[in-house]
Amino acid sequence: MKKPIALLLLSAVIAGCSSTDEINLEPMELVDFEPTVELDEVWSKDIGAGQDTRFSRLTPVISEGILFAAGSEGEVVSLNPETGRENWSKDLDRELAGGVGAGPNNIFLGSYSGTVYALSREDGSERWQTKLSSEILSAPQSNGEVVVVQTLDGRLYGLNAENGEQIWRYDNPVPVLTLRGTANPVLFADKVYAGFASGKAVGLRITDGVQVWEQRVAIPQGKTELERVVDIDATPLLQGNILYASAYQGRIMAINRANGRPMWATDSSSHKDISALNGTIFVSGADDRLRALNSANGDQLWENDTMLRRELGAPQAISSYVAVTDFEGYLHLLDREDGRFVAREKVDGDGVRASMISDGERLYVYGNSGELVAYRIQ
Repeated sequence: MKKPIALLLLSAVIAGCSSTDEINLEPMELVDFEPTVELDEVWSKDIGAGQDTRFSRLTPVISEGILFAAGSEGEVVSLNPETGRENWSKDLDRELAGGVGAGPNNIFLGSYSGTVYALSREDGSERWQTKLSSEILSAPQSNGEVVVVQTLDGRLYGLNAENGEQIWRYDNPVPVLTLRGTANPVLFADKVYAGFASGKAVGLRITDGVQVWEQRVAIPQGKTELERVVDIDATPLLQGNILYASAYQGRIMAINRANGRPMWATDSSSHKDISALNGTIFVSGADDRLRALNSANGDQLWENDTMLRRELGAPQAISSYVAVTDFEGYLHLLDREDGRFVAREKVDGDGVRASMISDGERLYVYGNSGELVAYRIQ
């Protein structure tokens, strides 16, 4: 039996199996425009090593008015999101790959060795650690009673939030070839929702891991294993009673969270987190087209195709705008209504891999080199 192979996503891979003499692999030059708004830097903070070369996507999180962030060499910080002032810092001296997840009492991180770390929200002291079966590339999530962790080998674990002991485990078979990444599980009420490399999304009971529903978001097609890659690496987005899931070489699907039935689906290929605001969904396609869709029916509202092959990050909607980063570390701000550029800022020459976050007033961008920057739109 073949073992699953992790695939590091490169521009040539995104282009599929077409002959390179038929396609342009050079990143598009940035278009000139007249800025109409200002991106003001509020504060910046050096977190440490930032991301590493193994495609980590450590992403900050804001929880109950506190911002938590981590670096790949084990640096963890608690910050005031308004000022950037440090509440505490901790050096785990471990190679971190997944995080940050925040619960009522603890924050959670995962490592390449498959270890989950629980730290106190108050002072960063270690509460417990638990070794699981494989790399943890996504952020563990918790409701205060159960911690849900997804591992690269297609397993979803439910752990006791107090001591890290395993309560349940759910297995989803991993294809021969996959992208290197894992979606964060999503917790709401008594359910957990997760996407897998098989192209399937599931809803489970959070107390015991029993499957409530399963829905195929993408169907593997093609003759080669590369053509049949259908990972759900984008964290499903829960908006009210609808769960939006996006698959590579598949579809974006709106799913009834109660029963798993599809409400609509549209062809799309994306492995980046999606964003939504005021009835509009924003998605960075694997072809680096930024698209806005009607959240009610999936109809396309607009498309910006001027950043092709620039390895766009996950979009983040804020106020009247949508922000997106690229491989050169530029932060692009676009009008949410029509997709035209309104501002641009160079954040990090090493690029930006982590999804941006927002508290509605500020936009937080974590560069690959370890600099976390808070911006306000003027």
